[in-house]
Amino acid sequence: MKTINLQEKLGQFTSHWDPHVIADYNDNEVMVVRFQGEFPFHLHENTDDFFLVLEGEMVMDLEDSAHPVRAGELFIVPKGVTHRPRADAECKVLLIEPRGEPNTGDPATAAAKPRI
Repeated sequence: MKTINLQEKLGQFTSHWDPHVIADYNDNEVMVVRFQGEFPFHLHENTDDFFLVLEGEMVMDLEDSAHPVRAGELFIVPKGVTHRPRADAECKVLLIEPRGEPNTGDPATAAAKPRI
């Protein structure tokens, strides 16, 4: 067992929309990611989507609304709900997803999730 420094992990990459696994929690992957710009609208049929903003601010767009999410706040998108995170300026986020869940909801378009 050891502590995990989130800033240190985020300092290991600069790419956007590129989640990196930093830990496993039960059957979930804990990841850090940098957001900037818009991610495509998508949904996850079988799982909720967890976002905790560590630094900066993002907006979670749903089909009929937009929700600002600031540093220290979290947003959970229920399974089956179409959504899109976006950020005007770089935003650092912690994600928790079931192991193997594609970030786009579709394995054909999902980003790889390297472990750091």
